[in-house]
Amino acid sequence: MKAKDFRASSHLKFIIPSLIGIFLFMFPIFGENGAITIPIAVLAGWVETGLADYLSLIMTIIITITAIGTLLVKMAGKDSLKDYPFFQSLFNVPPVWVITRVLGMIFAIMVYFQIGPEAIISENTGGLLLDSLLHVLFAVFLFAGLFLPLLLNYGLLELFGVILTKIMRPLFRLPGRSSIDSLASWLGDGTIGVLLTSKQYEEGYYTKREAAVIGTTFSVVSITFSLVVIQEVGLGDMFGQFYLTVAIAGFIAALIMPRIPPLSKKADTYVTEEPADQKEEVPEQHNLITYGYTKAVEKGSNSPGVANFFKQGGQNILDMWMGVAPIVMALGTIALVIAEFTPFFTWIGMPFIPLLELMQVPYAQEASETILVGFADMFLPAIIGSSIESEMTRFIIASLSVTQLIYMSEVGGLLLGSKVPVNIKDLFIIFLLRTIITLPVITIIAHLLF
Repeated sequence: MKAKDFRASSHLKFIIPSLIGIFLFMFPIFGENGAITIPIAVLAGWVETGLADYLSLIMTIIITITAIGTLLVKMAGKDSLKDYPFFQSLFNVPPVWVITRVLGMIFAIMVYFQIGPEAIISENTGGLLLDSLLHVLFAVFLFAGLFLPLLLNYGLLELFGVILTKIMRPLFRLPGRSSIDSLASWLGDGTIGVLLTSKQYEEGYYTKREAAVIGTTFSVVSITFSLVVIQEVGLGDMFGQFYLTVAIAGFIAALIMPRIPPLSKKADTYVTEEPADQKEEVPEQHNLITYGYTKAVEKGSNSPGVANFFKQGGQNILDMWMGVAPIVMALGTIALVIAEFTPFFTWIGMPFIPLLELMQVPYAQEASETILVGFADMFLPAIIGSSIESEMTRFIIASLSVTQLIYMSEVGGLLLGSKVPVNIKDLFIIFLLRTIITLPVITIIAHLLF
């Protein structure tokens, strides 16, 4: 079937939502004070300002509902919500995340009502999270979650998936279809990419090596998360330069990581007896562009209606609010307490001080304390590093935290819980290797920008 065989309405179902999505998430506009930003960030800023006096309470309520709902589902049994698969996946989580959600609730309540030890409720620890970062998360996730279907469900992924087929195999030693996983991560969320990868691995489309490479190299941090990170370090006006830096460093890491252990040592065997049928070739009557466009129009013509659009958008919002906020509150508070009241991060970051000084990074000692904390959660380096005076150092910290990719509060934890063949040792080694590969690249670019 060719694109011309579709009705005009089918073409519009692909073109109009995709253009709106591109505008909202990728089109640079001038925000306040002439700073360049994207429309989603502007909308989020309006909400954050308008609800500033209420967002700490709102986030406390969301985190509390998440924790209580999780406990109730655990007590009722894993099949208690079998008729509601979305809520089952939202509340039926592994025991470690149950504990994390309950801790997040306890910390949020303590901070909001200012009860308990000063180490937890101070403005430099729990207060920084509940009264600052979680405000940003609420506003950004509200609009990003609602409008993500514009990028994911109307053919844009299919278009780029086909066009990038000839790139993935020679550059990254991966099948063409993996570009869709990568784009889903980039445009949507790293968790989407992990889930896609795990499902396709289980169905025999990827070998063990391919699944491990895709899950740990291409489940990239989304535009949404990146926007929150750069705003947290006070450099929201540099989002364009920041994201380009992340893309360059991430691309270089993606070229190297599949070719070195532990990923290169994974077996090229399938989970099933026989690999599923993989057709990457473009039909004779098409070229890459026309075939990609045809697949995109086909997807757009079968896209859900307005009601389903808002339903999925609402589910995205709840998934982001309830899935991420409690973990950030729990792990973030613990990490900030450790960072504020113990020398732990100073100790583990010390080996990086000579390297940072060699690369002439200002405040090398303070920056070194943020480098390895990102393995726990991607937001922590930005939170800890947000008080460093040097803009260049804050830029490097924010960029590195995104390109490190593996963080246990989300992508790492999800990989361990999936069928993708990686373990905790693999993930930590990959995290360290990505740090060593991307840090010099980011620092060179930062020296050019500042």
